[in-house]
Amino acid sequence: MVLALFLWLTVLSILAIGLVVVLLALARQIGVLHERLAPLGEQQNSHTGLEVGQLVPRLVLHTLDGQPLTVGDALPAGRFQLLVFVAPECPVCKRVVPLAKQAATERGMDLLLIGDGPLPELKAMVAERPEMQDLPLLTGVELGLVLQINRLPAMVVLDDRGTIRAKDIVNTRRQIEGLLDAATANTTQELAHTGVTSHVAV
Repeated sequence: MVLALFLWLTVLSILAIGLVVVLLALARQIGVLHERLAPLGEQQNSHTGLEVGQLVPRLVLHTLDGQPLTVGDALPAGRFQLLVFVAPECPVCKRVVPLAKQAATERGMDLLLIGDGPLPELKAMVAERPEMQDLPLLTGVELGLVLQINRLPAMVVLDDRGTIRAKDIVNTRRQIEGLLDAATANTTQELAHTGVTSHVAV
């Protein structure tokens, strides 16, 4: 009887220890997910690198299949280029891509995805996301280093001269629309200030 009671208490102790370990592991994972998924809002104070109003240097990046594509080239007058920085391990990025794609289509902007991560993981991400498969996804850390993109998903809007018109972290449709509105407003104000007229895609 005493032996059975001792064995039962031992089993309960082991189960309790196991439960504590599981709870600690879950708490850690919840903390990681909370950090990744929490609304980021505007992060203007954390920006470094090239800023709004500066020209992006001409950089030749490559698509997932190795085709060269240049960022920073002159575009047709009034055209905007929308750069969205994504990574395979970023769950918010997967939610933002279709929102950015819809917004770019509605406003007549050219959307480019800039991937951060190993090539096999980027290819797997695109294969799993149908909305990404008809979009160019470029590799190469140069652009991210030039712009100092430290958190994802980040969005940068370039005008037809390769000038940065807006730059920020986004994770909702409202933030995307606000950034695009700021980009077109910045361009319109500059043209009005200099006395230049142009058709801006909106």
